Amino acid sequence: MTAAIRTEGLSLSLGGRAIVRNVDMTVPDSGVYGFLGPNGAGKSTIMRLIVGLLRPAAGTVSLFGENLAQRPRALLGQVGILIESHGLYEHLTGRENLLLACRLRGIDRRDIGRVLDAVAMHRAADRPVKTYSLGMKQRTALARALLGQPRLVVLDEPTNGLDPEGIMAMRDLIRELPARFGATVLLSSHLLGEVQEVADHIGLLRQGELVAEGPLRALSETEPLIAISTDRQTEARAALLALGLEEDRDSGDERLVFRMGRLTAAQINRSLVESGFAVSALAQESHGLERLYRDKLGSQPSFEAHSEQENRP
Repeated sequence: MTAAIRTEGLSLSLGGRAIVRNVDMTVPDSGVYGFLGPNGAGKSTIMRLIVGLLRPAAGTVSLFGENLAQRPRALLGQVGILIESHGLYEHLTGRENLLLACRLRGIDRRDIGRVLDAVAMHRAADRPVKTYSLGMKQRTALARALLGQPRLVVLDEPTNGLDPEGIMAMRDLIRELPARFGATVLLSSHLLGEVQEVADHIGLLRQGELVAEGPLRALSETEPLIAISTDRQTEARAALLALGLEEDRDSGDERLVFRMGRLTAAQINRSLVESGFAVSALAQESHGLERLYRDKLGSQPSFEAHSEQENRP
């Protein structure tokens, strides 16, 4: 598999504390990779390591099949970055900010029109950035990251703090990047819903460790569950275990939850009724990625945007 990013044994400690722990990560070319984990999990730190803002204590980073440490200037010249804040000069206009970026990076200024059109900021480009909404600032920062037609775009919490309209606009832009611009996207977020909307592949990070990685669809296809309520829950639990079913962690006294295995809902219901149970409720469930998140990270995923920032080294 062609990889835009590959890390092997990536590790970093700061102040005697392990921040990144032996991360082996593969970001396939020409897609959107969603990097998920709670605030403080180390997502931003790994992104800084990938784009050369931090040096690892151990391990390697490869971009486009080449070791970053051996050719940093050439490789990072093909990467667009939006990490932490937008970093725009607020007394300058949006266009002036992009012109400054072109001069610093040796990019033809004619590319400014292309990226402004891409993020729908052409009409506001000649206004001072200080008059922009947060969503407009984020779109302008994304335009700056797209200058020079990068092969890889690294976005750290790009919807953080945006209102619902800004989140939807940013989501649409991110979703279009691979097909429209030929760029691979590495996107970090603590918001499960945002990643589900745009990502092809995901990685789950917990306390600096990558605990799961793979295609979103494959990781979301969990074994179906069945939730059951009867007139005698304790005896029903024993009967379901006797059928060879495995009880799920969400099961309780009022609502039994079991993994269905090879049985159908109809077969389970018939077995209970024939055993003399009065079944008052029976429903098949599948929580997909949400359940994987909880199982792997041990916490409830976030679905709503807020302004809390990840702890940074």
